[in-house]
Amino acid sequence: MKQLKKYFVQFFILLVTAAAFSDNVLGQRFIHPGILHSKADLERMRNAIMHKQEPVWSGYSLFIKDEASQYTYRMQGPLETVGRNPGVSGMYDNDANAAHQNAIMWTITGDKRYANKSIEIINAWSVTLKSITGRDAVLMAGLGPFKMLNAAEIIRYTNAGWKADDIAKTEKHFKTVIYPVIKNYAPFANGNWDAAAMKTCMAIGVFCNDRQIFEDALRYYTHGWGNGRLQNYVVSEKGQIQESGRDQPHSQLGIGMLAECCAIAWNQGLDLYGYSNNLLLKGFEYVAKYNLGNDDIPFSEWLDRTGKYHHFKISDKGRGQLRPLYEQVFAHYVVLKGLNAPYIEQAVEKIRPEGAGRPGADHPGYGTLFFAGTSASNKREITTTPAGLIAQGFNNEVKLSWIATTDDRATYTIKRSDRKTGPFKIITTGISATDFADKTVKRGRQYYYTVIAVNKNGNSRGAFVQPVVAGLPDDWIQMDIGNIRPGNTYYNGVQYSIESFGKGIGNDGDAFHYTCFPVKEKATLIFRIQPQPSSQFSVIGIMLREDSTAKSPFVSLTLYPGNSGQIEEPSWHTQLETRATTSGKIERLGERKTLTAPAITFGRLTGNYWLKLERNKEVVTASVSYDGVNWQEVSTAITPSISKNALMGISIASGIDNSTNVRVDKIIVK
Repeated sequence: MKQLKKYFVQFFILLVTAAAFSDNVLGQRFIHPGILHSKADLERMRNAIMHKQEPVWSGYSLFIKDEASQYTYRMQGPLETVGRNPGVSGMYDNDANAAHQNAIMWTITGDKRYANKSIEIINAWSVTLKSITGRDAVLMAGLGPFKMLNAAEIIRYTNAGWKADDIAKTEKHFKTVIYPVIKNYAPFANGNWDAAAMKTCMAIGVFCNDRQIFEDALRYYTHGWGNGRLQNYVVSEKGQIQESGRDQPHSQLGIGMLAECCAIAWNQGLDLYGYSNNLLLKGFEYVAKYNLGNDDIPFSEWLDRTGKYHHFKISDKGRGQLRPLYEQVFAHYVVLKGLNAPYIEQAVEKIRPEGAGRPGADHPGYGTLFFAGTSASNKREITTTPAGLIAQGFNNEVKLSWIATTDDRATYTIKRSDRKTGPFKIITTGISATDFADKTVKRGRQYYYTVIAVNKNGNSRGAFVQPVVAGLPDDWIQMDIGNIRPGNTYYNGVQYSIESFGKGIGNDGDAFHYTCFPVKEKATLIFRIQPQPSSQFSVIGIMLREDSTAKSPFVSLTLYPGNSGQIEEPSWHTQLETRATTSGKIERLGERKTLTAPAITFGRLTGNYWLKLERNKEVVTASVSYDGVNWQEVSTAITPSISKNALMGISIASGIDNSTNVRVDKIIVK
């Protein structure tokens, strides 16, 4: 114990020095260490272990027995390529666990042998691993690398002797090998995939000091289009989970990883835990209650965002297998915030001390060591910058929302500019909520917004600037064709983000959201489809149309997810179709067979694809492209029944009873 105290004193001096260095050099852009473990967290663990405080001591006693917590751990990799096949993924995950756990042991003991082991593992994989492959690549890149990032963050900011050149190589590795696999998240899958991608993107943002990556992940957490968005995963105020009808291990896996996102945000001064009126807490209470054996659980039929997973009752598969992820949320919601969470508390009591987060690298695990011992005195009152700013433009207003800072007493100041670089002018102050509607905008005009937090310590820096257009550009309009629930199109000056219901075009009448503009005899529209719509049955088209009635004459070049016989791998292809007369039958004029890479991988629209429609009086020509340079003609149509004054635009349908979100950019009108 004397030796441990000696190491503690030495390590504390090093930690303070390193923290001061990072604050000065980085200008507090990010707080370091600041992924799962903050400086305060590391000190709390170390102090509790020095004094053998329970339950942390019991958690530590379990932790030090793990093979992955030993500086004698024998590395199993590295490899140039990894995938989710068990033999290969296990090698990476095991090494990532060891890197993380040795980094923790270094901070607790001050013994450089642990730091050196962690550095050895991080360096080896960073210079060797070149690709992550396979249909489960997103999940592979979202799990083990999260552990590796936590190890790297701790080692980097605790003066462990990690060389600057090696740090630079590791940053490059995470941004060029890991990030490209997960940057578009996983809206084609169950929500736990999205959650894995989000938490690792956030971690990359913090470790690499890349605000764009970090902010994008925050915005996806609150306003993403996949199942991993908080409101798409905790699908009711009663706490039902998107995967509750699948099985209980995956339900816990997904919500556990969403909680890890919250821990990262909290360490950066952001209260993601409290987002949407503590919705995450409700989800945790739901899964804990059911897995503790309670049957009085409400469940509603649920169709997910992809359209692939439709559940009618709660699943008892894997019921009762409590995963080691409850200590974290118990420490935050119950101990720190003083909220009532009886089922989370029971789960903690049942499995304390929490063990390893296996299989693989599914969870950090060891929550009793990592999170128990938190006290209400740990509340944050530093002046941190708001984040996750969302700006949605309508004709007469722009609606803003953002993630609150960790200071409950902070207020917010909204600033706006006509230019991204400013100057920014204050439009309102003293906002206590985390949303605001700016009604002083003009339709079709581009704006840029930022938000500042204000507390007793002063003003924060401005939030990451968000561009938005109030409504659509001049001449553009939007409408719902057919009898469907309303959709919407948002424009930020570069990209259209389109939310739509409907089944698309059909002989019984069309049903889709149409974002369009008036045209005469000659017109061309080109746009690029961005990766990964939410509904895997999305119908994405470029259309010339007589009018807004449901059975109007049209010509449409449409991207369809054809039926391949495998729901997970649709056959994406394009067709040129026409309805020559009002209420007439639809005729197929041409087709481009199944898309391939780089637009499609494993049946998923994971790359860009371009559509072009050209009108020259009565002749309409449709073309497609993988790069916007090399075009392939699909077919032509003769359209005598479409009048000189018509509509041309973007048609989006979900193809399911839920909505879809599709994003297009590189929009060219001639």
